[in-house]
Amino acid sequence: MPTFAYIVTETDGRRKEDRIRAANYEAAWEQLTKRGAKIISLREIKISEQARSASIVDQVSMALYRLKTMVPLQTLVFFTRQLSTMFSAGLTIERSIANLMNEEKNPTFKKVLAQVATDLKGGKNLSEALEQHPGVFDNLYVALVGAGEISGSLHVVLEQLAKYLESLADTRRKVISALSYPTFVVIFMIGIMSALLIGVVPKFADIYANFGAELPIQTRLLVATSTLISENLIVFVGLSLLILFLGWILTLTERGGLIWDAFRLRFPVLGPLHRDTMMNRFAKTFGILMGAGVPVLEALTHTQRVVGNRVVEKALTNAKAMIRDGFAISVAMKKTGAFPSTLIQLMATGEETGEMDQLLERASYFYEKQVEAVVERLTGLIQPIMIMMLGLMVVLVVISIYLPIFQIGRAMRAGI
Repeated sequence: MPTFAYIVTETDGRRKEDRIRAANYEAAWEQLTKRGAKIISLREIKISEQARSASIVDQVSMALYRLKTMVPLQTLVFFTRQLSTMFSAGLTIERSIANLMNEEKNPTFKKVLAQVATDLKGGKNLSEALEQHPGVFDNLYVALVGAGEISGSLHVVLEQLAKYLESLADTRRKVISALSYPTFVVIFMIGIMSALLIGVVPKFADIYANFGAELPIQTRLLVATSTLISENLIVFVGLSLLILFLGWILTLTERGGLIWDAFRLRFPVLGPLHRDTMMNRFAKTFGILMGAGVPVLEALTHTQRVVGNRVVEKALTNAKAMIRDGFAISVAMKKTGAFPSTLIQLMATGEETGEMDQLLERASYFYEKQVEAVVERLTGLIQPIMIMMLGLMVVLVVISIYLPIFQIGRAMRAGI
């Protein structure tokens, strides 16, 4: 049975926002009006919107489906820009989608566009057709397109969405650029250490065993580690993959996700980068939705699904409850304690001047620059630190291997 989200004014004048299950839209409307409520908003909640409350199995299935159907962000940016240009030039949505489908080179995305074109011919509007493909078009994309259809400004919304995706792609590229070098060094470090422990250390261990000499403690630890890994390599690799998989499963649970996301915010160096990236995404998304005329509570609901951190999602849930009770947006955000003072001040100014979307755009620009500054610092600091760590680990292994040779040499010279 479908689920519907509603906003009503009760008979005592209170504003209420909740969900209701009914056979269809008309039945849900009748249930609400029978109790004397004045309906402000009523809409069906699609399956993709209920993913958060789904079981672990359903969430894993949805994650795997999105992984299977996802397309590169640059492909989506190009599609949105072209769709905005064609629609603004006077072509219909159906014709624009058909043209873009014929020119598309990515086979996965081409298949998605073919299905979207079929749905449009079948009578669905664009947002409904896009919503069938959550691995390609996320909640924000669908929400903005739906808002543009309702307000009659789809071409404007598509232009804003194209700019937003370009900004997101640029930010993602900068973050990946900052993390790619340390990631490469860590992988290289693991490879070097594995080669030493599996290929080199056992040979020296055999040599030392023939001498029957007492080995230093650091050498004994190194040989024991090497033996453990060499004799149980398959088990070690399998156990590591299992731990990673179970850890990922735990992050899908409510409590596990909160713990993991709280850890991400507090992680040294990378924590501030994650926070600023998230605040940039929040301000950009919320600003676009407000500018498109989406109601505040609905805009916050859509923004919740794109921030990418459950700590902030929970804070937004609390903020929505306070806004329903009559608090100003900036006051509600401040009370949650999850948002920085700079963003709160800009939002308060936006409420006073009636230019919330413009002030949020400034906030997103501010945090975008913060991300750039952090990325530059990371690029400057991480490279020498990682090189030093790699060198230190190799030196420790080499010293542990050759230290017994020095001791045996001294013993032989003393004997002579």
